[in-house]
Amino acid sequence: MSEDLSPPRDDASPRPADADPEDTGFEPGPRHIRGGRDLTSGPIFATLVLFTLPTLVSNILHSMNGSINSIWVAHFLGEAALAATANANIIMFLMFSVIFGFGMAANVVVGQAFGRGDLQAARHAFGSAIGFCLGLTFVIAIAGFLWSEHILATLSTPPEVFRLARQYLHFTFLGLPAGMMFVMVMMGLRGSGDSMTPLWFIILSVLLDIGLNPVFILGLGPAPQMGIAGSAFASAISSYLSLAAMIAYIYWRDLPLRLRGAEWHYLKPDWALLRVVAGRGVPMGIQMVIMSLSTLVIIGFVNREGTLTVAAFAASQQVWNYIQMPAMAVGGAVSSIAAQNIGAGKWHRVEQTTRVAIFVNIALSGGLIGLVSLFDRHILALFLENGGEAIAIGQHMMHIVNWSYLLFGAAMVMFGTMRANGIVLAPLVILTISLFFVRIGFYYLSYPLIGVDGLWLSFPVSTAISLVLAWLYYRFGRWRNVQLRVPSPPLARGTA
Repeated sequence: MSEDLSPPRDDASPRPADADPEDTGFEPGPRHIRGGRDLTSGPIFATLVLFTLPTLVSNILHSMNGSINSIWVAHFLGEAALAATANANIIMFLMFSVIFGFGMAANVVVGQAFGRGDLQAARHAFGSAIGFCLGLTFVIAIAGFLWSEHILATLSTPPEVFRLARQYLHFTFLGLPAGMMFVMVMMGLRGSGDSMTPLWFIILSVLLDIGLNPVFILGLGPAPQMGIAGSAFASAISSYLSLAAMIAYIYWRDLPLRLRGAEWHYLKPDWALLRVVAGRGVPMGIQMVIMSLSTLVIIGFVNREGTLTVAAFAASQQVWNYIQMPAMAVGGAVSSIAAQNIGAGKWHRVEQTTRVAIFVNIALSGGLIGLVSLFDRHILALFLENGGEAIAIGQHMMHIVNWSYLLFGAAMVMFGTMRANGIVLAPLVILTISLFFVRIGFYYLSYPLIGVDGLWLSFPVSTAISLVLAWLYYRFGRWRNVQLRVPSPPLARGTA
């Protein structure tokens, strides 16, 4: 179903037409589903914080894993090998964006089904998304493995790193199915209200990956010495082992999304259901691509300013990756919580969750930004060991840019709430306008007047516009009246 862009109602909090007019905010929640977590009752602040923190820790661990693996590669194999991994990771991020979009869409459908207390609908949506994405990732993995050289040539990979990048990419594609299925299962679990199980198995994956990297790079013990291919092979092994362990745990604990008996038929893609999931998943994947392309454009502008500015920007970007994590974690938590409450028809809790989430994000992001501001010189020195002038440039740009992530976080919360009701095109359009037209336009208009500061100021200006547009659509748009029309599962409902 497409998004409803018709004129807004006068009511500040419009509800679906079939909402209970006698709703006083004290209606009973959906039936309890054993093993799932009911996000439709209890204190909103505690529910949000307890759901957000495991997601935030998971995001931090994932980023740290990539950073540590890069250190292994650079330390043992040199700069050319590190450059090779960077080229390959660009390709893998595009693949990840597509699957992540499907995962977020499945998260919303599963969450709404849980809110209604309809376990079979949740399993149907989860199984169909898993079955389709599993087939898709195998096709992508095989094609990527066979066409790695052509892909790297298209990216104009430098000759000195081409061979290394090809070796790394081959094993990365071999591990792609496990990595993508790990993401899909993780998003499904979060839709069921479970953010702790994904955290435990992300910890397992990170520990395996970090530990196995030097083993296969150097050929320690009985392991073969594989060089740069060993890093990708270690990541693939850790993905397959962690995925297998998580699936075993789901069945051991009899968690709600496990499939048994006739439910295995849910893995056969239901095309009517997939149209709903893809209609939301593809725009969410494109949203991630848009954010990445915007960063690439900014890097092009930074490259014009000389080596010191490039180094300072690269170091600052490492810090910004962590600063934006609370916003992404809170936004993801809001989607899961709001989806269950929308499914249960508890719109008053949807509105309250959004307001509480904005304040939680301000506290988390604001505290982190404050700490970074106090110790920015020491933090930058970790990346710029010999760069006194580069550190000063980095401090200057961070003082301008850092606080814009508070605005970014508030917009992500509202996008997360709207995404919980299947609204994905409006956030995509808003981000495209702010990250490209506003940010790039401001840069070109201001650069003749204030120089490179126009580039740094384009960050808070564009995020402010994004926040204003997000609030206008959240406040006046009729996104609350949109309903996800999901086909009924073939099995009888309530046979949990």
